[in-house]
Amino acid sequence: MTRDETTVPWPTEGLSYGGDYSPEQWSWDVVHEDMELMRRAGVNLVTLGVFSWVVHEPRDGEFDFTWLDRMLDLLHENGIRVDLATPTAAVPMWLHEAHPEILPQDIHGHPLAPGGRLGWCASSSVFRSYALRIVERLAEHVAGHPAVRLWHVSNELGGGNARCHCPVSNARFRKWVAEKYGDVAALNDAWGMAFWGNSYSSFAEVTTPWGITAHNPGQLLDYERFSSDELLAHYRAEKEVLRRVTPEVPVTTNFMVGIGTDVVDYTRWADEMDIVANDHYTVGPDPLKHQDIAFSGDRMRGMSKGAPWMLMEHATGAGSWHPVNQPKTPDEIVRHALAHVARGSDSVMFFQWRASISGTEQFHSAMVPHAGADSVVYRTIVDLGAKLNALAEVRGSRVEPARVALLHDNEAGWALRSGLKPQNPQRYADTARALHNALFQRAITVDVVAPWADLDDYTLVVVPGLFLLSDENARSIEAFVEGGGTVIVTWFSGIVDENNTVRPGGYPGILRSVVGTSSEEFFPLDAEQSVALTNGWTGRRWMERVRPADPALGTESIADYADGGYRGGPAIMRRRLGDGVAWYLSTDLDAPSLDELVGRVVAESGVSPAADVAPGVEAVRRTSAEATYLFLINHADEPGWADVSGVDLLTGQEHDQRVVLEPGAVAVIRERPEKRP
Repeated sequence: MTRDETTVPWPTEGLSYGGDYSPEQWSWDVVHEDMELMRRAGVNLVTLGVFSWVVHEPRDGEFDFTWLDRMLDLLHENGIRVDLATPTAAVPMWLHEAHPEILPQDIHGHPLAPGGRLGWCASSSVFRSYALRIVERLAEHVAGHPAVRLWHVSNELGGGNARCHCPVSNARFRKWVAEKYGDVAALNDAWGMAFWGNSYSSFAEVTTPWGITAHNPGQLLDYERFSSDELLAHYRAEKEVLRRVTPEVPVTTNFMVGIGTDVVDYTRWADEMDIVANDHYTVGPDPLKHQDIAFSGDRMRGMSKGAPWMLMEHATGAGSWHPVNQPKTPDEIVRHALAHVARGSDSVMFFQWRASISGTEQFHSAMVPHAGADSVVYRTIVDLGAKLNALAEVRGSRVEPARVALLHDNEAGWALRSGLKPQNPQRYADTARALHNALFQRAITVDVVAPWADLDDYTLVVVPGLFLLSDENARSIEAFVEGGGTVIVTWFSGIVDENNTVRPGGYPGILRSVVGTSSEEFFPLDAEQSVALTNGWTGRRWMERVRPADPALGTESIADYADGGYRGGPAIMRRRLGDGVAWYLSTDLDAPSLDELVGRVVAESGVSPAADVAPGVEAVRRTSAEATYLFLINHADEPGWADVSGVDLLTGQEHDQRVVLEPGAVAVIRERPEKRP
């Protein structure tokens, strides 16, 4: 069973609503109060048992599911379904005491201390045997219970144990490398080990990149891949047990997909999930939190191939791991929740239901805060539950197919941070976020997809700082342009191959044949520096010595550098290639300049917004066979509007031609059939 099959059941009838629930932290009188509060809020799904291994198995080989039985029965009696976790994120202290060798080791060979989350090495066969034993006993015990509607493997895999340098990991890495390359000569060639005279004589000499030294970029990149593969192997092992014992229950795990590079390669994991799920937390001081949510949601939709996905965790307010942890206003809680739904989530789940009074995350926000039910936050949660109930018919619909694709790849981000670069450190996806935001502000729906995605149905493809790009994926981009598409390629794209080896001949590497030009030299800029362009635009962060436009190749310079060492040289270029157009940005345009460029590209390519809206109003459309739903969210501090006709599912109000939204307001319009696009 995979998520692409229509037989995969969603865990709830309407949109799923709830969060992580840890009743083992509370007395039974509090638990019974929780049932009443959950019913009042409209909660229909909770994630249970994430950190309950020691509850199920208090001592080695002694199993007790009495507590779980009581909880499953109680939740079922109250109409609440369960996303049941395998408890392998929380290693019992008795297991650490018996087998301290399962703890991950850092780059200095020091083991992590017990007591945190995911305190185990993904390569450890010792841990695997204990983990699969508890998973099997748990699955056998709950098989057939009507409350259990989804399996939740471990928790945020990669969140604490993504990288390990213990002897077992070193042995597994050597095996992984040997299987990939076959012989040492191929390995030496792929990693370029002749540099500094570091060539291997046998695979026995290969280690993980431990210690502090200037590690080889190819080795670093492969170690990232290996680490992701090891955790995926553990997920598969648990999933195989669950599938064998409870084949009717879908299986997932919660990703941590945001804007930048993921800790493991969730994009390549996604096909292993029956339902793709994500945990997403905004940063309080970020002025573009709403666009962060949109980018993450667009990535999740790309991973789910357009199917509904699950928001497994987000926050009612403050997290607890940032330097400054800021709460949310009631309107912001609602806006953030419904923004995820607008982007394709069929759930609104939080961490967590009731705020903990002890432990590391005792000040993490929750649906029921320390102040209890008599609080603004809980009253907002009740209001949000009512809103989600009003949107029940939206479940199963899909976001309207986008005409814009933005290419994003974790391996490109890993390659960028593997080894020294012209700027150190150089963060992946900053340019991607800027371009996504320019489109977001125009209410243009974007699919954030992998470079190997099928591009045939898109009009515009954005390639923002895609440092690593394979030959095959580069050919796909070129064919897309030749066939009539428009592409925007930015600086530091296509620079290295899959081995993190620089492609010689000039930049942007393998994409030179697409953009019809090349540059000879990079000139990174300090944070305080900028460069003026001849058309009035401003560049920052980066310049390149670009060769002059060649009319024979169909290239033209749209803007030259007006000052600096590359004065008079092309900065922004446009090329006619086949029936399409390729743009090359050799500098990072500031927000006003980028907005102008995107406006021109969008107009030329014929890409349209989801709706005509006022500035600051987010607009996304979801569609089903029966209806279309336009989600409108006003992120501005002044009233906004959208031109649309239909009924607002949240208020029942009919609108003819225009909807007016107060600051911070949300509307979900079921559009009139005759007014649908």
